[in-house]
Parts: sequence; structure tokens; C-alpha cells
Amino acid sequence: MYTSKNTGRIVGILFLSLMIAYTIGALIIDPILNSSNYLIEASESKNKLLIGVFLELLNGLAYLGIAVLLYPIIKRLNESLAILYVGFRIIEFAMQMLSDMSPLVLITVSQDYILSNMPESSSFQPLGSALLTLRFWANQMVFITYSLGALIFYYSAYHLKLFPRLLCIWGLIGAPMVLVNVFLDSIDHSLVIDLGVVMGLNEIVLGIWLIVKGFNTIQSK
Repeated sequence: MYTSKNTGRIVGILFLSLMIAYTIGALIIDPILNSSNYLIEASESKNKLLIGVFLELLNGLAYLGIAVLLYPIIKRLNESLAILYVGFRIIEFAMQMLSDMSPLVLITVSQDYILSNMPESSSFQPLGSALLTLRFWANQMVFITYSLGALIFYYSAYHLKLFPRLLCIWGLIGAPMVLVNVFLDSIDHSLVIDLGVVMGLNEIVLGIWLIVKGFNTIQSK
């Protein structure tokens, strides 16, 4: 048996697609939610938020697609790891959906807030803050499960020699850095440089490599 080079190329396309989709989605959503007038801007920027949410959900769907494609490959190394990998990706997608519920619900809250003509000190402010907090913690769970899944993927790829081991080592270093980022964000002590950039660059390079080369062949045991 061997891994299909076409499968590797599809995985590469999905890696690049999810990176583009998530980045653009976050660039659309975050400025609106981080605005001091987000209770008003959420309604005024409804279409932008919907597009951003759609792109972020595409990111989650791409990871589910990668998990499905990689399951039989990782299973050749260890079936338990393969199941765990798929499990992390499913949880990641669920947390992504929960994260994206925040801006969607916030649109309705914003519309009601504008129609009510009430001051920000009203009950709308605590509700809006709660929705932003929900998105923050759901995103943290997305990054945690993403990192744990990435560790399994790069560990398996290293032992199966699916692609250059330098890329595997890069991923094995980058995934824990994302976890460090999550921890620092959780205690409100973010670094000037986002450590997640290391992992993001890795997936871009890996995506390009896989599109060109695909997975290396692995022989049956």
C-alpha cells in the first residue's frame, strides 16, 4: 500500500485554503468586534460579519476534510492516534461553530439595541460583553485542539516520512508555541509578536510543498 500523491496534493490545497479563509475572516470580524462602538457597528456591518463567519467556518470544514483524508494514513502508524486526531479536529470544528455564533447573535443584539435607543449602560452592554467573552474562550479552545491535532499530525508524518522531516520538526516546534500563545492570552499577557505566526508560516510552506510533491510513498508493513 502507499499514500496517494493526489491525496497529499488535496491536503496541501486544503491547508492553503483554510489559512486564507481563516485569515481573511478574522481580518473582517475582529476590527468590528474590537471597536468601542461594536454594539452599533455589528448591525451596520452585518454583511461583513456574515462573510467573515462564512470564511471562518470554511476553515473548520477544511480541517475536517484533512482529518478524513489523513485518518487512514495515520492509522498505519497507530490507530489510536488516528482516532484521537480526528477527535481533536471534530472538537475544533465544534468550537469554531461556537465562536462564530457570537458575531451572528451580536448582529441581532445590535439591531435591537439601535431600535431601543437605549444608552450603552443598559442590559445590552453586559449581553454584548458576554458574547465577546464567549468568542474569546471558544477561539482559545479552537487553538488548543488545533495544536494538539497538529502535534499528532507532524509526529505521524515524521515517522511515516510523508514529507521532509524539517517541515515535521518545524510543525512540532510551532504547535507548542501556539499553546504558549493561548496561555499568555488567557492570563491577559500577550506578547508583542504572535507566536502562532511560526505555525502559520509552516502550514503555508507545507501546503505549497504538498501541492507540488504530494505525500511520499509508504510501503505496507
